[in-house]
Amino acid sequence: MNINIELYKTFYCVAKNGNITKAANELMITQPGVSKAIKSLEEQIGCSLFIRTKNGVILTDEGKVFYDQIKLAMEHIDNAEKKIKEIINLDYGFLSIGVSNTLVKKFLLPYIEEFHKLYPKIKLKINTNTTPELIKDVRNGLIDFVIFNAPANIPSEFTQMTLKKVHDCFVADSSFSELKDKVIPLKDLNNYPLILMSKGSNTRCYLDDICAKYGINLIPEIELTSYSLVVEFTKIGMGIGGVTREYFDGDLDDYDLIEIKTTPTLGERSINVAYLTDKRLSRSAEKFMELLNKKEY
Repeated sequence: MNINIELYKTFYCVAKNGNITKAANELMITQPGVSKAIKSLEEQIGCSLFIRTKNGVILTDEGKVFYDQIKLAMEHIDNAEKKIKEIINLDYGFLSIGVSNTLVKKFLLPYIEEFHKLYPKIKLKINTNTTPELIKDVRNGLIDFVIFNAPANIPSEFTQMTLKKVHDCFVADSSFSELKDKVIPLKDLNNYPLILMSKGSNTRCYLDDICAKYGINLIPEIELTSYSLVVEFTKIGMGIGGVTREYFDGDLDDYDLIEIKTTPTLGERSINVAYLTDKRLSRSAEKFMELLNKKEY
């Protein structure tokens, strides 16, 4: 049977109230409209559902069995509608973000803090991994979107947006003070102990691509998988570290570090967000994206 769900809703309302007039008022339709709906339903299922009395209506034996099942269905529908309203009003929902450990600390935290203040009932999940792995997670529906250091190899079915411009540079502690006011050729960094992110990271790929344009191959003495460790190793004088200037809170002097200027410079890149173009973002993901687009930290 292919019965219009509105007929079930009308039956449920009449059975619940035991009165066609009350049901009509609740459904905001006419009494003849209710009676016509009940008659149509009885004809389609092949049995009588109500006995008419001078005080209203009562269920037949068949109607009682039918009502017990329809009541459960209507309660499920009502709960589903309430959940959808909660999601639309951001009183319920989930937000799953893919991002690197570095960007969680250096970029994302203020946005997460603001979002949580605005929508405290949304459950947050932060997935940290390499950008290629996070792209797979977006495709598999495990996360809503990925925030990453650009440029990166992002598939064509994704939409990308730039969130912030950043600049890479080289820094060192005071033991390299003789380089403070100089501009040295980029290739000459190989004359000093270098501390860089490991190959495979977006930051290292960007640096290697820049160097390749000028026929330069920088060979680090220390390679690390953690950006924060690059900074810490640099601070204790282990070498010249490749860092991102905007990831420092305040001046480099506050970290007892000096910038080593090079020619050519490393230029400008960005922090981007990417999501599947053909898949609509969840309500909570849309709101977080709005915050990313309008709030500057």
